[in-house]
Amino acid sequence: MLEKLKAIEDKYEELTRLLTDPAVLSKPAELLRYSKEQAELQPLVDKIREYRKLLSDIEGAEELLKRGDGDLRKLAQEELDELKEKRPKIEKELKIMLLPKDPRDERNVILEIRAGTGGEEAALFAANLFKMYLKYAEHKRWKVEMIDMNSTGLGGIKEVIASIQGKGAFSRLKYESGVHRVQRVPITEAAGRIHTSAATVAVLPEAKEVDIAIDERDLRIDTFCASGPGGQGVNTTYSAVRIVHIPTGLIVRCQDERSQLKNKEKAMKVLRSRLYETEMERKERERALERKLLVGTGDRSERIRTYNFPQNRVTDHRIGLTLHKLEQVLEGNLDEIIDGLITHYQAERLKEL
Repeated sequence: MLEKLKAIEDKYEELTRLLTDPAVLSKPAELLRYSKEQAELQPLVDKIREYRKLLSDIEGAEELLKRGDGDLRKLAQEELDELKEKRPKIEKELKIMLLPKDPRDERNVILEIRAGTGGEEAALFAANLFKMYLKYAEHKRWKVEMIDMNSTGLGGIKEVIASIQGKGAFSRLKYESGVHRVQRVPITEAAGRIHTSAATVAVLPEAKEVDIAIDERDLRIDTFCASGPGGQGVNTTYSAVRIVHIPTGLIVRCQDERSQLKNKEKAMKVLRSRLYETEMERKERERALERKLLVGTGDRSERIRTYNFPQNRVTDHRIGLTLHKLEQVLEGNLDEIIDGLITHYQAERLKEL
């Protein structure tokens, strides 16, 4: 590992040198690329230097322990014990930082939420989840754009698709895919009995045109009048778009914009992301079969979390985390859960490697 750390430090020093090279300073594109590389390496290099100092301090304490006597040996032993206690923690942090990065982590997100079993109560819960993610995006200062929504009369959501744009959006939200279950007394239940219903969440990395090639001949594009809120344009302008990808049968629709062209662009963004995710899942399954091990961010059919209203409890079943702060979670305070999931999956990857 020390050789790898030395190579990273050498790379960082070379980038520092290049950033002061007049030949590079005269080329804005190269300057930007090297600056970005150096910025990405900075946290890792800081940790490497912290680790090297720790090793040096351990060596110094051991030397003092050999040569010293009396109180000096005692002080050296205390310092050595303290330094050795720090070492495994810093080594683990370094190993995590050295894990291969998911190339999708910095991508924007296509968020899809659908009401599952439970009728109107499931639709109301889907609306709660969407509001939760909107508030989380607001905390992170991410931008949210609506793509399509199918609402119910009581304020529930049968299906909603939105784009979330911001630094690290996919890296934070990718573990949210799966079945979310709610336990509460529905507003539609007169007898006051606790019901269980569910909604599914899918978090897709936004695909770029270079990721997925889509042949226009494989598409059937229909236009129709938008429905729902929208003013005079509703039911008078054929601005809503439905795209069918014939080879896979995937259907995407968008009616959020008054412009047919903008709706088509948004629908194509969702279609590309779905096709990209399908391809990534296929490759992951192939790799998993080769390793005889399934590692991923969770099957979308897997029940991942329960929101229990009577007990003010949220439980993430994958990591066994239970928080008695349901209201705060639904207000978008998701970092405690997401940080726990990231730590868990990083540990799993370390075991695998």
